[in-house]
Amino acid sequence: MSTKKFIELDVREDLRLKKEPFDKIMGAVKQLEDGQALVLHAPFNPVPLHAVLKRKGFTHEAEKVAKKHWKVTYIKKGVE
Repeated sequence: MSTKKFIELDVREDLRLKKEPFDKIMGAVKQLEDGQALVLHAPFNPVPLHAVLKRKGFTHEAEKVAKKHWKVTYIKKGVE
């Protein structure tokens, strides 16, 4: 069992280099345990990703940090 409450992933550089970060994001998602969160840093609000992860049982909270910096926290719902 992991002691960390979240995994942090920054895909801004990948996107700047025109690399598709979806596989990297989904790899991080697979490592999450119930109740853990993924903190994603992206240059925009990744709305399509919200829908994909919602179907996998995640809630999200998006926050615009700067002009090209969004911080989105996805939380895997644990069984209460």
